[in-house]
Amino acid sequence: MAAKTGQQYIERVNQAKANVWIDGEKVKGNISEHPAFSGVMKSQAELYDMQHDPDKKEYMTYISPTTGDRVGTSFIQPKTNEDLQKRRKMMQEWAKYNGGMMGRSPDYINAGMMAYGSAAEMFGSQDPRFAENMRNYYEYCRENDLSLTHTLIQPQVNRGVSASQLSDPYIAARIKGQTDEGLVIKGARLLATQGGITDEIMVFPSTLLKQGEEENPYAYAFSIPNNTPGLKFICRESFDYGKSNWDHPLGSRFEEMDTIVVFDDVVVPWERVFAHGDVSVCNRAYNESNAVVHMTHQVISKNVAKTEFILGILQLMAETINIGQYQHIQEKISEVIIALETMKAFVTASEANAALDKWGIMTPEFAPLNVARNYFPKIYPRFTEIMQLMGASGLMAIPSEADFHSDIRPDLDKYLQSATGDAYNRVKLYRLAWDVCVSTFGSRQTLYERFFFGDPIRMASALYNGYDKQPYVDRVKEFLERSEQLAQTINTNFS
Repeated sequence: MAAKTGQQYIERVNQAKANVWIDGEKVKGNISEHPAFSGVMKSQAELYDMQHDPDKKEYMTYISPTTGDRVGTSFIQPKTNEDLQKRRKMMQEWAKYNGGMMGRSPDYINAGMMAYGSAAEMFGSQDPRFAENMRNYYEYCRENDLSLTHTLIQPQVNRGVSASQLSDPYIAARIKGQTDEGLVIKGARLLATQGGITDEIMVFPSTLLKQGEEENPYAYAFSIPNNTPGLKFICRESFDYGKSNWDHPLGSRFEEMDTIVVFDDVVVPWERVFAHGDVSVCNRAYNESNAVVHMTHQVISKNVAKTEFILGILQLMAETINIGQYQHIQEKISEVIIALETMKAFVTASEANAALDKWGIMTPEFAPLNVARNYFPKIYPRFTEIMQLMGASGLMAIPSEADFHSDIRPDLDKYLQSATGDAYNRVKLYRLAWDVCVSTFGSRQTLYERFFFGDPIRMASALYNGYDKQPYVDRVKEFLERSEQLAQTINTNFS
């Protein structure tokens, strides 16, 4: 099978009939027809259809090295800078289509799975079959164009103790035992975005595990189909309220859904296990495979498109009500321009300084990407603040689409017109801005960006500890020594 179409994506997820719960009820029938999931699944299907657009096929797909079929470019094992740039072009094509509002579009996990597959040898340090499992799984994902969700985080019950010290040992998902068929997993994980509307789920540890047998039950890595017996997805409230694309232009299209994942004695087949009780492999996997680099490359590429989308909305707002000549407006929009060019420079620098890693994969330089993933969570909330400040009361004077098709249309046309156009299009724009910076969907986006890669403090600490600062320290020491030597020379000459 080659790169799939949108219809194939929808059919596969419908046929899987994963165990998904929302609003106290289990989803029955086709999940693509459920009001909480229909919008985002349609949008995701449109992404897959772009792989078959004759004008985009050459960079949205590439030739599989094993089958000769065209497969999704997000799975490519880049060997050259050109491969990296092609992958980034593909990723940004998807991100531009959704305004960067789909943080877990399939290319995110695909890039990580490529890195894990390329570094399969690392997983074999415990057991050779785990390396073979990883190689086979990467190829299976690529050739079948699998969509994956993933879960990393343990439930937030008592952050002051480890999972093994909780009153119930099976709150955080752990290895309960093993059979001839595979590992038995029991407990829960947070937080699978797009849980239940993908083909499979990838389950890896997120944070460093402590060495020692006590923590070993939490050291594992595997991937399984979403309809595996005993696997359950519990959804939060949907932020797609069944409104039209006009009323809720983002929430109606891109509400990805976040889920709690429950493993009720789930049996993971041995051929899907990549690590089993090996703390060392689990702690090394994310960094040593360079999955963190390739996934961050996708995220920052997506964030460039998201910043472009925000800039376009702000500028159109300024033009619509004729406020672009005011310097405080120019200053605010300039903040977004500066952020955009900064983000673009981070991506460019990472690609320009890319090098082959020990697995033979052309890997972007991590330093600029690492800075970018620390920078964007701080700047994105400012974007929404700027939009609120510019929109002001206009973000509340937003009648619905139904109002424009009612007897009060003449009043709306008169009182909500803009400097450059009619009321209908002005309100349509402001409803988009509202969905970015005011609505529930927009607030979730801000929270999501704040914690995309985890706790900002922990991320900053990791950046500090991992960044090579010594050359700059040495330069300052050399400067101070040089100044001392110069002073001594001057004193000698005048003595």
